[in-house]
Amino acid sequence: MSEKQVEKIKTNRWLFAVYIGFFAGLIWGAVKIVEQYLKFTKISIGFLVEPFFKHDFLLTWQGVLIGWGFFMLFSILAAFIYMVTMWKLQSAWWGIGYGAVWWAAIYLLIGPLAGMTYWIGDLDLNTNLSDFCLFLVWGMFIGYSIAIEYTDTKTRTPIHKT
Repeated sequence: MSEKQVEKIKTNRWLFAVYIGFFAGLIWGAVKIVEQYLKFTKISIGFLVEPFFKHDFLLTWQGVLIGWGFFMLFSILAAFIYMVTMWKLQSAWWGIGYGAVWWAAIYLLIGPLAGMTYWIGDLDLNTNLSDFCLFLVWGMFIGYSIAIEYTDTKTRTPIHKT
């Protein structure tokens, strides 16, 4: 076959970021719900919308679904940001660091100031460790998924035109 007959598969970056962000929010949001149900954390899945809804409502099943939905939207936004800024970085460590930066931004700065979370000193060790670890694996999921898609060219199979 000639070079013109073989075409490389190209993934739409923006749709892929939506896809990865949606599943990051779906999967790790579900883990966050289980984490709260098992009392590993005092921060509910609805922490992102805490300033806009009453805390008691966010503990109902409707509030959990709304919080989960916003966590998915947040994950899509985070995947877009990763896609734009760090998509060529090849190690899973970059994704772990990305999750750590998001945790620090939310739990140390934005969250307490906006009323989404308590100050870190007011949270117990289980909450801090559980949510920190959740953000690490969430960030690794986003970062590593995007990095593998755009840097691993060995696994791409060409499309043969006839």
